[in-house]
Amino acid sequence: MTDTTTRDALIAAARDAASRAYAPYSGFHVGAALLLKNGDIVTGANVENASYGLTLCAETAAVAKIANEGWIGELTAVAIIGGRPDGAVLTGSDPVHPCGRCRQILNEAAERSRADIMVHCASGDGHAVKSYRLSELLPASFGPKDLGLIG
Repeated sequence: MTDTTTRDALIAAARDAASRAYAPYSGFHVGAALLLKNGDIVTGANVENASYGLTLCAETAAVAKIANEGWIGELTAVAIIGGRPDGAVLTGSDPVHPCGRCRQILNEAAERSRADIMVHCASGDGHAVKSYRLSELLPASFGPKDLGLIG
């Protein structure tokens, strides 16, 4: 479990990542910060596309970064924050949660890391935070363990 200081650092890193989102269609900027076993933090932001189905979520962008660097088995925690770039909170004070696709993407990295990672979800203003184990957000998941790739 991540402590409050680490959680807050992850949320701050996710907020910084969200400031670099490319979201010209929705205006909703999302940032994700992944904590690795060595203490490094890797971030990602959403990247929208005119063909909406090709849009990348922040979590997916961040996991792609760690996979490309060979760190897919190093994930210990993640923080997600989202809102408008002007600081307005579109979802009230509710934290932003990962979509179903991102829960599955995070599950792949978590299984490779052999961890039930913590997922810290924050509101756009960062005042409301809810923390979950990934297994709470994606119960009865399917992943590499089901294919016999992880014992």
